[in-house]
Amino acid sequence: MNTPKLKLEKTRDRLLTAACRIFAEKGFQDATIAKICAQATANIASVNYYFGDKETLYLESWRFAFNRELLLYPPDGGLMMDATAEQKLAERIKSLIYRVADENSYSFMIIHKEMAQPTRLLADILEKEINPQRLQMFVLLKACLGQQASEQQLQYCHASIMGQCFQLLRLKQIHSVRAQLSHPTDLSDIKAFAEHVVQFSLAGIQAIRSQSLG
Repeated sequence: MNTPKLKLEKTRDRLLTAACRIFAEKGFQDATIAKICAQATANIASVNYYFGDKETLYLESWRFAFNRELLLYPPDGGLMMDATAEQKLAERIKSLIYRVADENSYSFMIIHKEMAQPTRLLADILEKEINPQRLQMFVLLKACLGQQASEQQLQYCHASIMGQCFQLLRLKQIHSVRAQLSHPTDLSDIKAFAEHVVQFSLAGIQAIRSQSLG
């Protein structure tokens, strides 16, 4: 039997689930509270009750999506603490790719919409939530490249890895358009793609390390 508190939590979760999906599809400006509430089977007053306004719902739905994706695809991949830096970096890359590729992952699509139609609403939350993930990857890159690595090398390696991972966002958009035209793009072999990005990235890092040591 549901308690009143549990019912409230379920309503809030339904609103967040619907909101992150619709904000990912429409962007902040074109998403409507009415549409979100309809998908969440909740009344419009519930948004004011739980979040106060559309802007807060936007922020909280992004955080909800982001944390759910991290839970599904943990950046450490379940590795033991004594795993090598290369192994940890490999798992972090795979986690990122799986999160981007999952059709039910919305945090990156919301950011993509934000870049196309800026609201500046996400600036603070992205700094608080994403920057720690970014810094952890830099720590691993530094360990893999060696302490002699320059800041420029770190930045370039990070940009190369992220560019490969976020290529999937473009492929997802192409897939969405082509699916409507009955010409789907194959996104099925994500595991093979992730393994390729890991292999390619680690080989590049090793080559840069060898040059630096030489």
